[in-house]
Amino acid sequence: MKKALRFVLWSLLALLLTAAVALALIVKIVLAPAKDEWAMQRRIGPLTLDLGVPTLIRLATTPWFAPWLDGRRFDTAHGPVQLHWNEERRQLQVRCAPCQAAVPALGPQPLRLEHLGITVRRDAGRLAGELEAVPPQGTPNGGPLQGRWTGLLTQRDLRVEADLADAPIARWYAVLTPELPELQRAQIGGTAGLKVQFTLPGGAAGPLGVQPRVAQFAVAGLGTEAMLGARTACGPGAGLRADSWLARAVIAAEDQRFFQHPGYDLVELAAAFDKNQHKGGIDRGGSTITQQLAKMLVTGSERTLERKLRELLYAVEMEQTLGKARILQLYLDNAPWGRVCGAEAAARHYFKRPAARLEPAQAVWLASMLHAPGLAAERWAREGTLDPQRLKWVAEGIRGISRAQRAALLRSVDSARYPSPASE
Repeated sequence: MKKALRFVLWSLLALLLTAAVALALIVKIVLAPAKDEWAMQRRIGPLTLDLGVPTLIRLATTPWFAPWLDGRRFDTAHGPVQLHWNEERRQLQVRCAPCQAAVPALGPQPLRLEHLGITVRRDAGRLAGELEAVPPQGTPNGGPLQGRWTGLLTQRDLRVEADLADAPIARWYAVLTPELPELQRAQIGGTAGLKVQFTLPGGAAGPLGVQPRVAQFAVAGLGTEAMLGARTACGPGAGLRADSWLARAVIAAEDQRFFQHPGYDLVELAAAFDKNQHKGGIDRGGSTITQQLAKMLVTGSERTLERKLRELLYAVEMEQTLGKARILQLYLDNAPWGRVCGAEAAARHYFKRPAARLEPAQAVWLASMLHAPGLAAERWAREGTLDPQRLKWVAEGIRGISRAQRAALLRSVDSARYPSPASE
């Protein structure tokens, strides 16, 4: 009897093992990626399987299989993910709570959310759904950001377009930087929305495309009106007017739409975001002169998303409390120029004359340094010149001069050679 029972048990165990191996082989065969298909590796028990991602997505959104996923929970690098199948709407609901994700183009700090919810519906090769991002509990002005997305699924990739609906800008701040100190006292008005295009996997796709929308952005409560009477620590102010050669050259070099924008420039911000993606981090800021002034006087220069969004708040309020003329004057009186700061100190240091009496070519030289003041000063001392392409670009960007004046300026800049103070 014992021998018979032992035989039955061993037979059952052998059948179970055979079934498990057979099931693993079936999974491996069914989900194995085709040639050139988007794939990933996952360990299932003792086996490491290559899985075709498009096949997995189709399987997970198929009505006869998706109910099996209902209630399943997975731990991921972004946070715990819970799945739910809505039979009535024939859609898969994915909820990550709490959730975090790094966006290198925005800086090293990950975005943290109370939860991120995404719904997925599939019709042949097209996917669609809604999304919702909720900031941590207790965040001032907290509330969800919501939107819709569509996706085109192929064997190679998933091309996604998402449209985040217009929402109060204060809510965007709550989602992106919930711990920002200014959120406790700033009154933030206006709305913002965002269109996004990207492709998965990221390496096969091109960069993340963003198209922001901003309307009636206004800020109050940060106290920037006190800067009306601010004094610079860089020495005597230059007292330059906006039509001086140095002021015009600086605008050409740093912010050509200075007199048109409200403190931020969406065109430049989008260009900076695109470049930062290629660099894998923050390489270009896209800052206006107003934002640079906020960085000089208030926020510092740390390369983080939090600092950038603080800078934006102060820049918008400064435009409303100070006006363009005072902003430009403060910028010129505080801007860095290598070993010195402020336009008056720079003009006297490099050219031995007041800023108001600089020759046009001298103004172009100083303005071209602002892109990287320390490196430019070192090059001037080492080579006796600055980057000729940047000098020409700044000269060509100066507005409010005639064609003859521009031609004369370009000739002057091309032939000018000024001794560096370090070589004297």
